[in-house]
Amino acid sequence: MGDGMVLIHGAAHTAACWQPTVDALARAAADLRVVAVDLPGRGDAPADLREVTVERCVDQVIGRIEAARLDRIVVVAHSMGALTVPGIHARLGSDRIAATVLVAALLPPDGASVLDTLRGPTRWVVARQSRHGMPRRAPHPALARWMFCNGMTAPQRELVLTQLCDESSRLDRAPVRSAGLLDPARTAWVLPRRDRTVRPRTQRATVERLGIDDVTEIDAGHDLMVSHPRELAAILAHRAEPPR
Repeated sequence: MGDGMVLIHGAAHTAACWQPTVDALARAAADLRVVAVDLPGRGDAPADLREVTVERCVDQVIGRIEAARLDRIVVVAHSMGALTVPGIHARLGSDRIAATVLVAALLPPDGASVLDTLRGPTRWVVARQSRHGMPRRAPHPALARWMFCNGMTAPQRELVLTQLCDESSRLDRAPVRSAGLLDPARTAWVLPRRDRTVRPRTQRATVERLGIDDVTEIDAGHDLMVSHPRELAAILAHRAEPPR
C-alpha cells in the first residue's frame, strides 16, 4: 500500500482528458502515484449508461483505488466528477483521504440535482437531452468547443473533442447527498475564471456554501487540465505534499 492521487473526470469526458496533467505531474512530483479513473460507461469501464448512477461511479472509483493499493490519497474531481466525492468520503473516511481538490466543480446543495444548479445554455442543453431518461449524447463538436475549449490551441482542442462520449442522464437528475461529508479545512478549489460550463459565480457560491478558504483562480476555461496542465499540476503536487 502507498500514497497517491486519484483523478476523476467530468460529464461527457473520459480519463484521457487528464493526460496532459498526468504528464505534468510526472515532472512536478515524480514519486507521486497517479490514477486517472474512467467512470462507468466510459473508456476502459464499459457499462450501460441507462443504469449508471452516482453510487456506481463511486464504486468504480473505490475499486480503482483498492486495485492500485493506494492507502492515503488526494482526491481530485473535475466538473460533474465532484458528484462522486461525498460518497468516496463516506466510504473511505478522513483516515485515508489526505485532501480533496475540486476543479471547476459542480456540486449541488444537499438534496438538489445537477439540473437544479446549472445555468444558461449549458442547463438548456442538458435538460433537453436528458428529459426522456436516455443517455445524453456527447456534445456536438461546435457546442463542445464553446463549452470546454475556449483559450485552447488546436492540438488541445483535438484532445478534448476526440475523447468526448455519451453521458448518463441519471446523473443529471438525481438529488445529491453531501451535507457534512467534506472537511473544508482539507478541501481546495481550483476556479477557472473563463468557465462557460459551470459559471464562476456558481462555483463561488458553492465555495461559500461549503466554507472552503483554499481557492485558486486561473485565467482559463472549463477544461483547464488540458489547456493549463502545468499550472494545475503545480497546485495538485503542492496539495499532495505531506504536512510538515
